[in-house]
Amino acid sequence: MREQFSFFKAHPELVYLDTAATSQKPQALLDAIQNYYVNDNANVHRGLYKLAYDTTEAYENVRQQVAGFLGAASADEIIFTRGTTDSLNLVASAYGPQVVTAGSQIVVTGAEHHSNFIPWQQLAKRQQATFTVTPVKPDGTVDIAALLAAITPQTKVVAVAQVTNVAGDTLPIAKIAAKAHAVGAVVVVDGAQAVAHLAVDVQAMGADFYAFSGHKIYGPTGIGVLYGRADLLQHMPPIQFGGEMISEVRDDVSTWADGPIKYEAGTPHIAGVIGLGAALTWFDQSVNAAAFDNEHQLADQLRAGLAAIPDVTVYGNQASLATVSFNLTGIHPHDLATFLDEQQIAVRAGHHCAQPLMARLGVPATVRASFGVYNNADDVERLIQAVQAARRYFHGID
Repeated sequence: MREQFSFFKAHPELVYLDTAATSQKPQALLDAIQNYYVNDNANVHRGLYKLAYDTTEAYENVRQQVAGFLGAASADEIIFTRGTTDSLNLVASAYGPQVVTAGSQIVVTGAEHHSNFIPWQQLAKRQQATFTVTPVKPDGTVDIAALLAAITPQTKVVAVAQVTNVAGDTLPIAKIAAKAHAVGAVVVVDGAQAVAHLAVDVQAMGADFYAFSGHKIYGPTGIGVLYGRADLLQHMPPIQFGGEMISEVRDDVSTWADGPIKYEAGTPHIAGVIGLGAALTWFDQSVNAAAFDNEHQLADQLRAGLAAIPDVTVYGNQASLATVSFNLTGIHPHDLATFLDEQQIAVRAGHHCAQPLMARLGVPATVRASFGVYNNADDVERLIQAVQAARRYFHGID
């Protein structure tokens, strides 16, 4: 698998354990983007010449491909955005004000990424609604019972990650959606950390909106997806205006195009969409249940290895997917990450855009190791040995 990634040829000694931040890119993706710019570069939805028509067809074929990948009912439920953050802000800005009013409630968890926290916090402030943040357990995982109990008849939006980005726990979206739908609320799912590590079916799980980023699933940066139920998108206003998203423009009035392009003003990230399609094709052909199992086994191996080291605190649990966060007592996570970098081990250190979670854990930051399809047991063992060496170095142990 690793040979399909040019990155590792350029960095043969590097242990890359930061896939939760961004994945490395398979050669199939790089070839597709280069081919677009070299051979197929034309704008979409505009030109009547053959090249423009063919490029538009390729672009829209990816929309259909993404719909199939997510289990959506129709390609008209797929909007291309700049990423998960852009997608979630679109829902909060375009859909949110239609249902969230003074006295209503928005529910999020204390483990959310800022992208699925701040837009709802700010919407609640604007609309004078209640913003409810549900508890997490001591290991950083979501307290599902508390989350379900927080959903009331006043709830209009429940916004949750399918897989959280610090503890890596997987939330039971279908159970959450059933409770939310019973009181007339919608469920907005941040799928950024889920799509590369488990199969997704938005209809089966009952998601009303679902967002993810291409660069988390071996695709390009700057391209993302928002799935929205067709009946909800139909009544959502656009929040950006300009070319392509219109039906008709007159001096005193404008009307909007039907379908997802209503939310895709201007020239889109065409190369990003083409690259996303290539990444998903590669993913479908190369990644299977065995690869998912391998990532889970690597996480289990790392948790066990770290737990055996004195002074190490590990967050998450055995159900966590492809992500392990931890701290070494008395050592700032930034210092530990710098030490690991000197051993050519790349991990993330910081609050991981989850400061509300850090506050609940009582720490300023954590070190996070996250896995992709190119990682193996040797990578994990090198990290474990390096953490042991860091403990000896920082604690003055011979």
